[in-house]
Order: sequence, then C-alpha cells, then structure tokens
Amino acid sequence: MHLSNPKILIVGGGSGMGLALARRCLEAGAKVVIAGRGEDRLRQAREALGNPAALETAIVDITREDQVAALFAGIGGLDHIVSTAADIEGAYRLLPELDLEAARRVVDSKLFGPLLLAKHGAPGLAVTGSITFVSGIAAYRPAARGSVVAAVNAALEGLVRALAIELAPVRVNAVSPGWVDTGIWAQVAGDRKAETLAAMAERLPVGRIGQPEDIADAIFFLMGNGFTTGTTLHVEGGHRLV
Repeated sequence: MHLSNPKILIVGGGSGMGLALARRCLEAGAKVVIAGRGEDRLRQAREALGNPAALETAIVDITREDQVAALFAGIGGLDHIVSTAADIEGAYRLLPELDLEAARRVVDSKLFGPLLLAKHGAPGLAVTGSITFVSGIAAYRPAARGSVVAAVNAALEGLVRALAIELAPVRVNAVSPGWVDTGIWAQVAGDRKAETLAAMAERLPVGRIGQPEDIADAIFFLMGNGFTTGTTLHVEGGHRLV
C-alpha cells in the first residue's frame, strides 16, 4: 500500500477469500469495511478477526442498486474496493437441468453487482485507488455443468478492461483464482469435496489446492501496484497448463 491508513471496502469479506483479505489488510494497518448480505456471517467474521477498532461491517445486497447507493453514501471516501461475492447456488448443472433463476443469480452477483459497485463507488475513490473483482479459472478451463459460471467469469474480465479505460486514473483489475479450498465447494461437489480437491491437487504443477490466503495476497498486490490496470492476474497453481 502506498497510502497512509488506506480505507478498503471488501464485499464478500465475511468468509473465504474476502475474510482472508480483510485480515491481511488489517495487519497492514488499513481501515476495512466488510460488507455482505448476512448479519450473522458479518458478526462471525468480526469475531474471527478479533473485533479490531479499524473494522466496520455493512449489510448490503449488491444486486440491489438502491442498497449499493446507500452503502457508499454511508461509508464515505475509500481508497480501494474489492468484491469476492458470488451466488452460485444451483448454477452448477447440466443444461437439461439448469434453472434459469439460479443462472440469473450468478449473473447478478458476479457481473451486475460489480458493475453497480463501480458505478456508485468510483466517484468516492481516491485517484490513486483501485477496484478489484474476482473471476475464475472456469473462464479458461470450463467443464460440464459449469457453463454459466464460465460465461460470467469471462464477461467480468471484459468489464474490467472496459472500466479500466472509463474510470482512469482509478485502476480496475481482476484476480482469476484456480481451485481454492473455500465453502463454495460444498455447493459444487457436495460430499465429494475432499476427493475432488485431492484429485486436482495431484494434477497441478504446484502439487496443492489454493488457499484463501493465496488469493488475498494477489488482491493485496493489485491494490498496491500503481502501474497495473485492466489486467487479470491468474492465481491458479498452473491449472491453465494442465
């Protein structure tokens, strides 16, 4: 971080990669606002982080424009905005079984939500600030049942490139994780989570599955590097090579 006491909004900061990033930023001396839809999850996150004075929480559904506008009106100026939020429940299905409402929730949470965060958040960002979104390996290594997630991740990266031009000098980037051991795998693989992740670990050049801290470090880098914009940073253990 170049700035003294930066203020960072992390949407999806209540768990997984977002929670790991919140911890990383607090340790670096930043002021952090973690935002999400669930009050209980935000409370648990605050407790997990040790209830520091530099941490705030905010309830928001980023698919609702009125709530996004109210969020930024309430928290004031920021140096960085990050979103790790994704609602993929019910979206990993073969086409004959795919529920369009589940597909729409993915689009709303991973594409329109980030678009609204940029729309309402960019005016309050420092000119040296940044916006970072999270796409994913599915855009590059799609699999059966993952068509919706693959499409949305690819669209998000296109949005990042366009916003990097429109919002300059504010920087806009994406991190594209590979397979990371988070709670989302309970929805993707169910009871076969451990078996599925172990099989992928054997295939990857790094010999392991990613951890939330791996992605947090990548996002932290993008926030701090003032010469990186319109970029997708791949943090996937070599997944695109195998």
